[in-house]
Amino acid sequence: MPISERLKRLGSGIFARMDQRKRSYAASTAAQLNPLLDLSLGSTDLQPPSQVLSAIATKLMEPASAAYCLQAGTLPFREAVASWVQQRFAQQVDPQREVLLLVGSQEGTAHLPLALVNPGDRTLLLDPCYPSHRGGMVLAGAEPLLLPLGLEDGWRPCFGRLASSELEQLKLIMLGYPHNPTATTGCQGWLDEGLALANRQGAVLAHDNPYVDLALEGEAPALLRSEGWRTNGIEFFSFSKGWCLGGFRLGFAVGAAHLIEALGQVKAVVDFNQSLALQAGATVALTQLASWPQQLRPIYKERRDAMAAALAAGGWRVPPASMALYLWLPLPESLRSLGSEAACAWLLERSGVALTPGVGFGAGGEGWVRLALVAETNQLLVAAKRLNAALLGC
Repeated sequence: MPISERLKRLGSGIFARMDQRKRSYAASTAAQLNPLLDLSLGSTDLQPPSQVLSAIATKLMEPASAAYCLQAGTLPFREAVASWVQQRFAQQVDPQREVLLLVGSQEGTAHLPLALVNPGDRTLLLDPCYPSHRGGMVLAGAEPLLLPLGLEDGWRPCFGRLASSELEQLKLIMLGYPHNPTATTGCQGWLDEGLALANRQGAVLAHDNPYVDLALEGEAPALLRSEGWRTNGIEFFSFSKGWCLGGFRLGFAVGAAHLIEALGQVKAVVDFNQSLALQAGATVALTQLASWPQQLRPIYKERRDAMAAALAAGGWRVPPASMALYLWLPLPESLRSLGSEAACAWLLERSGVALTPGVGFGAGGEGWVRLALVAETNQLLVAAKRLNAALLGC
């Protein structure tokens, strides 16, 4: 059966490979003693606001919610986004031309390169970065230039290290702060620098911002706070993290009108929009519960602090995490020679705890693992105990 070259470049994906390993472990005899504790996905155990679920349930009873929803039908949602942007960032946006409903923000990061990039065009990615950032570039046939991030720089994107020759013909820059997987909030100045670079090169700056409400230290940066974003900027937001609605696949883009139009053209041939019922729930979240995500911060902070202390006591090195949901951990010395993917498989077999291999986020993630704080504190401490015991036995 013929397979395209772009799929060969894309690969199977770290989450798919880990999912297969988790299924195998769950069916094994080892799982009877140590049931699977899945800390490999940023899919929270916390529940969404009841008002959002009620709005969805009520709207579901209307016949229109079972019908296709074309772009015109999303206007009430886009108007709600415009009101939220005004409240959150003191920016006025045009809901008709500068806002687009998405099937999760991942639809935007994956499809934007198809709208802007031709095969062979140069793009810029952080290394490590969220996998769909690279995936969208590969599917578009781009030639990504990787900007390495490092702990010694606080995971800052050091644009000045890029040679001018590397930046020639640059078409698209993809950033994301707070940063997954490094659990770094980041700074507004970093986005301002990225936008200035995009302006100099005649490129587009795209910023993925699903964690905008979940900084535990500092304030989350936002492209909508950067002067001049309307020239060549677009920002993606999500309901998955702040309102705990990951399974509903709700997100949106706010950006320069010509970029929203281009992304909308791709979207029009890939999917329609979510049901009016889901849009009703998202509208309630934005208009009535804009501050609701703030109550998640102390929960994640407690989990982060407890898990970091427990792992450190077992010999893990735990760099500071300034955003919710994750710890980004260098592999212990005893496991480093395995590489991150084999090390995660080894830990899963011996502890029943699933982590995400750092290499799944790019070559710059090799030697690291990501741990998601998606279980109650007592369960996280059980996971730490198991991981520490596995290390003692290696």
